[in-house]
Amino acid sequence: LLDSLHQEILLFYFPLYLFPCIWFCKIMSKTKLLALDFEVFGKVQGVFFRKHTEKQANKLGIRGWIMNTKKLTVEGQLEGPDNKIRDMKDWLMKTGSPSSRIDKAEFSNE
Repeated sequence: LLDSLHQEILLFYFPLYLFPCIWFCKIMSKTKLLALDFEVFGKVQGVFFRKHTEKQANKLGIRGWIMNTKKLTVEGQLEGPDNKIRDMKDWLMKTGSPSSRIDKAEFSNE
């Protein structure tokens, strides 16, 4: 296992025509992890929302995935330490990408 100074970020990109999803993860130390599903509504497609979500998740040390939906929302899953998950939920509800407009964010299976 890698110590906290030598953690590696692992990113997996799938071509949009095969699977319109960005996977992001980070090797995490042994802590209590929480997981949840999310869906964000508003102007969240075509504004680099997924890319900014991936960047924020990696910054916080959270792993998961995000994808566009046919309903013009984005949905995904997150897993990480409870305090970091709270920060990410707040980011998904209030911040998003610079060009996005977030109407609401729903969280389930917490």
